[in-house]
Amino acid sequence: MQGVDLHTHSNISDGTLSPEQLVHAAVEKGIHTLALTDHDTMDGLKLAEKVALDLPLNIISGVEISSQWSRPATQKSYGVHIVALNMQNPEPLQILLEQQKQIRAIRAKQICDLLIPLIGQDIYADVVAKVDGIADRITRTHIAKTLVEKKIVNRPQQAFDKYIKEGKKAYVKFDGLGLEETIKVIHASQGYAVLAHPTKYDLSATNIRYLIEIFARFGGDAVELPPAIEPASTRQMVDRMIEEFDLKVSVGSDFHGDHMPWIRLGNIPRLKEGQVGIWESFVV
Repeated sequence: MQGVDLHTHSNISDGTLSPEQLVHAAVEKGIHTLALTDHDTMDGLKLAEKVALDLPLNIISGVEISSQWSRPATQKSYGVHIVALNMQNPEPLQILLEQQKQIRAIRAKQICDLLIPLIGQDIYADVVAKVDGIADRITRTHIAKTLVEKKIVNRPQQAFDKYIKEGKKAYVKFDGLGLEETIKVIHASQGYAVLAHPTKYDLSATNIRYLIEIFARFGGDAVELPPAIEPASTRQMVDRMIEEFDLKVSVGSDFHGDHMPWIRLGNIPRLKEGQVGIWESFVV
């Protein structure tokens, strides 16, 4: 299992390395199976595949899809990320991703517009410049970094906490496809649906368990294991849910590069005895 990293980002979304640089970094780390899973785009895949051709590295097609789910008891919808892996017929997914890109571009402009009365300036042009003028690549991280550069906040997390996370005045919900529909599109693309970082959504333990339960009920394939830094009790809860619903597991660092230096490429959690990796099902 060491040498597998199925959740990484490049500068095609909110990472700092280009797809080519990411591939070389993975090889240096001894990684042999790598999935590039940028947010709502697979535009970096061909670049990664091309540079990996002559290297001891197997590139797995991937993307991290912004989705949402709701709980009838609370009548509230929640954001969730689903990693799609190893698509053999990516066309249905590509159609969805084109829609997601448009949502992402519109949302970015809305956030910047909401920031104007709060910070006294329009930063949209600076944000777009960060993604080479391609607005559908903008993430909230790009907006946060721009706010740092403008000296409105001291660090990116402060931008989230003060302005752009849920509940703050410049927050705009990503109105993506529902969880069940997202899984269906991934399966129509002959890929595998993975619940990304289930413990990172600021949910109660009850809601994490419910999320894993409905993910399994909707036909999801695997759950990403929490990083080793999480409390043992958190990992044990996720392990119990994986076993209860007979799900496979995935491992990924969620590497982003320089602006999240504490996350290291290839730094993945260990499997518990009896757990089956989703990569064992891949068509290579």
